[in-house]
Amino acid sequence: MSSQAFQKVYTKLTNITKATVSLKAQDVGYDEMAVVAGRMAQVVKIVGDQVVLQIFSGTEGIPTNAEVTFLGNPPQLKVSDELSGRFFNAYGQPIDGGPEIEGEIREIGGPSVNPVRRDQPSQLIATGIAGIDLNNSLVSGQKIPFFADSDQPYNQVMASVALRAKADKIILGGMGLSNDDYLFFKQVFDNAGALDRIVSFVNTTEDPPVERLLVPDMALTAAEYFAVDKDESVLVLLTDMTLFADALSIVSNRMDQIPSKDSMPGSLYSDLARIYEKAVQFPTGGSITIVAVTTLSGGDITHAIPDNTGYITEGQLFLRRDTDIGKVIVDPFRSLSRLKQLVIGEQTREDHPQVMNAAIRLYADAANARTKMENGFDLTDYDERTLDFAKSYSEKLLAIDVNVDTDTMLDIGWELFGKHFSKAEVGLKKEMADKYWKE
Repeated sequence: MSSQAFQKVYTKLTNITKATVSLKAQDVGYDEMAVVAGRMAQVVKIVGDQVVLQIFSGTEGIPTNAEVTFLGNPPQLKVSDELSGRFFNAYGQPIDGGPEIEGEIREIGGPSVNPVRRDQPSQLIATGIAGIDLNNSLVSGQKIPFFADSDQPYNQVMASVALRAKADKIILGGMGLSNDDYLFFKQVFDNAGALDRIVSFVNTTEDPPVERLLVPDMALTAAEYFAVDKDESVLVLLTDMTLFADALSIVSNRMDQIPSKDSMPGSLYSDLARIYEKAVQFPTGGSITIVAVTTLSGGDITHAIPDNTGYITEGQLFLRRDTDIGKVIVDPFRSLSRLKQLVIGEQTREDHPQVMNAAIRLYADAANARTKMENGFDLTDYDERTLDFAKSYSEKLLAIDVNVDTDTMLDIGWELFGKHFSKAEVGLKKEMADKYWKE
């Protein structure tokens, strides 16, 4: 953490709480970093000459005569091309054994892009995951979360997106990662030979939880450098935003603030929106696309975290385990990309909208057939065929381990239609069926 040549040092604390310390100080700014008894801290409140510092690792053991050194700046990150292929902690310090980064110092946590500098999202970001690319195509400049239960392999999905996505740079912001997950990301990126386009900021379970609050801003500051200065397409992956919100709750409770729904702080919506609204498409060609993970408690999407997230983002990708095939799939009913219509059929093959809509309708028919079966009603021949189709559709297109390009994905869809149904039953436009139908 960089600092001024002449630092302000104080040795008298006037108040100590579970999360903060207070002292009298002058010429101190909001968000300025400090070191209190060797622990990193940040200014969160100033009233006259009374300054309140949030201690990231907690205040236990800090005496009233502890030495407080103000560093003269808010959290900062050095940005340059040297960021590529590196792993950093929540303060932007290397944790991979490599050298310090040389580059321009920039403050993190700046404002989102002015609307007049934004362009309409318009470029397809192919992930290689058919369950996303077929039904919920991602667009550059979009912000969208994965909703997943905590026992689902969402970090593996994020790693797959990082390796397969057609983007110039991938920025990973890991919050509350286990050591196993941290090593998993590191090994996967290294083994795939993709480190040259990936930058990672990581807070693990062994680090203070409050440090997670710095990770998204670090990741987005790096993303802004590559998107604005280099005109590159940047994909930011944030996992897990639920743990980020939990850190907000920890700070709020320790500061004795009145909690809102589900013990979350009243500022939760603004805190989440400040991050997600950094997604942008620039007229010059650079872009920042944000894909995040929000873990659910027992699939509860009414909890304050996913509930607020849904109001901010442009859809969601819902992961669930399909019991018929024993794999995790991207649920086509509960997933939505509100910007997909900007690219499907335009930057993908002309039959994409037809295949997508027909497959979802047939999958819905299968769900109705399953309900009939569970309630003891007889199934028609069409019902039986829809159930067979749904199983094949889940296994060959919706499962998260399916890695195919867009044209192959559409060809598989046509093969499934021809195997299980007639042209009339699928209900496609005649010109499309004549051109692509596979018997």
